[in-house]
Amino acid sequence: MSKKNNQQESKGFLGAVERIGNALPHPAMIFVILTIILLVVAEIVARTGQSVEFINASTGETELVSAVSLLNPEGIRYMFNNAVKNFVNFAPLGVILVAMLGVGVSENSGMLGNLFKKMLLGVNPKFLTATVVFVGIISNIAADAGYVVVIPIGALLFAKAGRHPIAGLAAAFAGVSGGFSANLIFGPNDAQLSGITNEALKVANIPIEITTPANWYFLLASTVLLVIVGTLVTEKIVIPNLGEYHGSFAPDKEEVTDLENKGLRNAGIATLIYLAIMGFLMFPQNAILKEFNEATQAVDIHTFLSSGLILGIFFLFLIPGFVYGKTVGTIKDSNDLVSSMAKAMEGMADFLVLAFFASQFVAYFGVTNLGTILSVNGANALKAIGLTGIPLITLFIFLAAFLNLFIGSASAKWAIMAPIFVPMLAELGISPALTQIAYRIGDSTTNIITPLMVYFPMIVVFMKRYDKESGIGTLVSTMLPYSLAFLITWAIFLVLWMLIGLPLGPNTPLFI
Repeated sequence: MSKKNNQQESKGFLGAVERIGNALPHPAMIFVILTIILLVVAEIVARTGQSVEFINASTGETELVSAVSLLNPEGIRYMFNNAVKNFVNFAPLGVILVAMLGVGVSENSGMLGNLFKKMLLGVNPKFLTATVVFVGIISNIAADAGYVVVIPIGALLFAKAGRHPIAGLAAAFAGVSGGFSANLIFGPNDAQLSGITNEALKVANIPIEITTPANWYFLLASTVLLVIVGTLVTEKIVIPNLGEYHGSFAPDKEEVTDLENKGLRNAGIATLIYLAIMGFLMFPQNAILKEFNEATQAVDIHTFLSSGLILGIFFLFLIPGFVYGKTVGTIKDSNDLVSSMAKAMEGMADFLVLAFFASQFVAYFGVTNLGTILSVNGANALKAIGLTGIPLITLFIFLAAFLNLFIGSASAKWAIMAPIFVPMLAELGISPALTQIAYRIGDSTTNIITPLMVYFPMIVVFMKRYDKESGIGTLVSTMLPYSLAFLITWAIFLVLWMLIGLPLGPNTPLFI
């Protein structure tokens, strides 16, 4: 038996999770199997006439939702007629492909490798993990950019440092997705969720309104907490559990040459010029990239951060990568430039296949309404228990974490749950801002262990670059300690915050 197999067998529970997960078919085929199961379950639930009624906080209207079967003429027509649409509209598809075109230039020109090599020479290895987790957490200010930039870079940083690259990927993924709600500053997600909360209050005729930074103080403190927890989980659980790295990647031990240093300097100058231009387009009062935002009812940069930043990231990697390549000679003409982009796309072949089947499953799950029915029934069941105070808040966090395994969109779940829980907890004297932050804790912490999270298939593909034998089981078993640690410590942190009585944000008390 190989050394690697012996290591796997010694991992206990997490090893069992990994082996079971990796014994399953290819991830693309797993989504095919899940789709078949979904179609059968939807047919059964539809035949029982299962339906739920709820107030949608996004629209303020009462909606009656019934399970929809796709195993009928109308459903079959939908599956055939929308297959291409489901694929091209799959959220991660355009984001990852556009970003990787620019990243490909920086990587294949040699710039990223030598840049990380230079960075690691001046970084204390003790702080590498904490830095990766921290950057992952604060990247959510740029919406989905962290998934396509921070996570692969986290893996590469660890690999260049001679550490297990999947540990770097896991630490970054934990920060980007598991700590999605934490940050040093409020951003588009805060505006979107607070808007839904206010609509729920308006529908319930409760004369209270919360602001976008209503959770700011707590989220700022949560950033420190999650960096500490994420670092400890990486160092004490994930790295020992992964064992010695046996993949094909080998760190480059060569010193950075004078020509390569010159290339990095020129790339740095090009980056500063580009950032200055982008700053002019983004930050002045009448900047071109600012526009009216419905969520904040103001002219701001949030729309660009959530929708347009990926093109900005494309240029952020392409321009310095091209300048570096021209300086050191790895990019001589337009043919070399395009070839570096094409080479990046070669590594995306597995992701494209996986994305096709994953996109169909995600689309069908939404059409069948099973997620909505599960959310409303779960919310009503919790309401019927009759708990109050800290026990209710704690159970609410765990309900949100459970429902997040099935519905990835934070705003979609909150639009369903807010009209139920915001008025209910307000009647018990709990601030809507406290209800909102309890939801956000649960919503963030299980992102990293559910294959239904739209970026999950992409992370599997990133992982396979360093270990072709890895699979969904490897990723789930690696991320499970983060998920549990974040969920438990973050929930306890909120309880302590409540007991001390600290405000959640500017002029935002815990209780009404």
